[in-house]
Amino acid sequence: MSIPLFRALARDHFLHLLLIIGVALCFFVPFAPARWPGAIDWHTIITLSGLMLLTKGVELSGYFDVLGRRMVRRFHNERRLAMFMVLAAALLSTFLTNDVALFIVVPLTITLKKLCEIPVNRLIIFEALAVNAGSLLTPIGNPQNILLWGRSGLSFPAFIWQMTPLALAMMATLLALCWFCFPNKALNYHSGTHATDWQPRLVWSCLGFYLVFITALELKQELWGLALIAAGFLLLARRVVLSVDWTLLLVFIAMFIDVHLLIQLPALHSVLTSTSQLSPSGLWLAAIGLSQFISNVPATILLLNYVPPDTLLAWAVNVGGFGLLPGSLANLIALRMANDRRIWWRFHLYSLPMLLWAAAVGYGLLLFR
Repeated sequence: MSIPLFRALARDHFLHLLLIIGVALCFFVPFAPARWPGAIDWHTIITLSGLMLLTKGVELSGYFDVLGRRMVRRFHNERRLAMFMVLAAALLSTFLTNDVALFIVVPLTITLKKLCEIPVNRLIIFEALAVNAGSLLTPIGNPQNILLWGRSGLSFPAFIWQMTPLALAMMATLLALCWFCFPNKALNYHSGTHATDWQPRLVWSCLGFYLVFITALELKQELWGLALIAAGFLLLARRVVLSVDWTLLLVFIAMFIDVHLLIQLPALHSVLTSTSQLSPSGLWLAAIGLSQFISNVPATILLLNYVPPDTLLAWAVNVGGFGLLPGSLANLIALRMANDRRIWWRFHLYSLPMLLWAAAVGYGLLLFR
């Protein structure tokens, strides 16, 4: 395992970039490595670890192959299949959170590539955009909404009502874009593919492990939950543990530390202090812009210290999930799972126009509320 892990680390240019940024920031802020572990959201790291194990278990069981074959028989053209996957990603993200939705739809999408000719990278990009658009609707769709909901004092239905205009606009835009980007042509099946022998025992074990892990999360015992399912996979299917992309966790850890260093910059503090004096349009642009560089969850945490958790802030940080890769951690998860270097720059061909459109439409809707 050490050799593949070393190779993965050597190829991970995004991790290298994060490390370079972290080293550079150390020259401008107090150097205190003892504080870095406290800056890491270990709940997120542990939750991601469990989800990666569970998803890899289902993937290696062969069940995604079975499900994919059923889907390609049901959807006979590329556009319908793409529309279904985008809608499924958005719907799942409203109640399972955007990260969990991606752990379900992206591996399934990769399996579909083995069965028929589809532009898998483009579809994964649209799924990443879909979970950002779908998750903004509910208080539990993403981490920033959980924070905003808790601070706002709104009821569950009231929060959904607050977010509905933006969610509808973004989903309508995404579906229209999907309609034009995926042609209405028949799916071309790969004749050489044959049905994979899937392992029902491993699938049912993953379901059982999932229930154990969710229960542990609810009881605030996530570390014990992770230990239990990891031990279960080591006994049942050791290759699951060895096949997980563990370098993704290092990327997230590096991002948390970089953000911790960034927010200590004196210049940033002076800018954030002045946000309470900004006009609505200025705050709108500031929240979106800040999200682009430190991700929308840390941006929400910072801005809640200076501005109220109102509709403008809720819409702005969710719009900030589009655009640049760091805007939402869901973007990073989706592109990493695709395991194709070309997808990294192609993502921005769709996400940056989506950001500009969302910023313009969202602010326009705010003016008419």
